[in-house]
Amino acid sequence: MNFEAKLAETSRLLEEIAREHGPAVFANSLGAEDMVLTDLIAKLKLPIGIFSLDTGRLPAETYTLLQQVGERYPSHPIRVYFPDTAAVEAYVNQNGVNAFYGSVEMRKSCCHIRKIEPLKRALSGKAAWITGLRREQSPTRHDLGDREFDKDNGLMKFNPLIEWTEKEVWAYLRDNQVPYNALHDKHYPSIGCAPCTRAISVGEDVRAGRWWWENPDSKECGLHVQQSAVSFIKKP
Repeated sequence: MNFEAKLAETSRLLEEIAREHGPAVFANSLGAEDMVLTDLIAKLKLPIGIFSLDTGRLPAETYTLLQQVGERYPSHPIRVYFPDTAAVEAYVNQNGVNAFYGSVEMRKSCCHIRKIEPLKRALSGKAAWITGLRREQSPTRHDLGDREFDKDNGLMKFNPLIEWTEKEVWAYLRDNQVPYNALHDKHYPSIGCAPCTRAISVGEDVRAGRWWWENPDSKECGLHVQQSAVSFIKKP
C-alpha cells in the first residue's frame, strides 16, 4: 500500500471511529505520530476528544509543544490528566525520586502511578480510544492490528497509523507544516519522561532511547501491553 492509500485508509478509519464508536478519545503523547493524528482529526472536524497524560516529569520541549498544539488547534483542545498526588508522594518518599532505575518492577510501578491510573480516568465512560502506535516501532508491537478490544478498560482501541513507516510520518508532518517536539531534531525519535528518555545514535532502534537500561522485549509502560487482557482483531 502506498502512502496516499495509507493516508486515505487512516482518514476513513478515523471517520468510522467517530461515526460508529463514539464517544471516542485520542491519547496524544505529543510524539511525531500523535501530531499526525491530531492534525487529521482537526482537519476532518471529527467529534473525537483529545487528551494527554502529564506525568510531572516530561521534558520542557514537550510542554512547549503542548502549548503550541493548543494554539494551532483551538477546535480540539487537549485535556490534560495528572497522576494522583498522594500516590506520587508515597512512591517517592518510600523508594526515592529516581527509584525506577533500580529494577523493572520499580519502573513499572512508577509508570502505573504516573500513566496507567490517569489513563483509566481519561477513558472512563468512553466507547473507544485511539493511539499513534506503529508496528515497526518495537518488537512488542509487531503483532498489533489496526483495532483490538481492550478488556482491561472495556472498550475498543484503534491504531490508525499501524502500517505507516517513520518516513511516511515525517513526510506528512513536513508537507502539512505540523508542529512537532523539538527533541526529535536532537535524535530523540521516541519521547517519554525526561529521566527515562535519551537521544539515540545512528543505526539504533527508534525506541532504543526509552528505558535504555532494560531489555528491548520489556520496554513498555503498560499503556499498550496487556497480553492476558486484550483480544487482537486483524482485518482480513
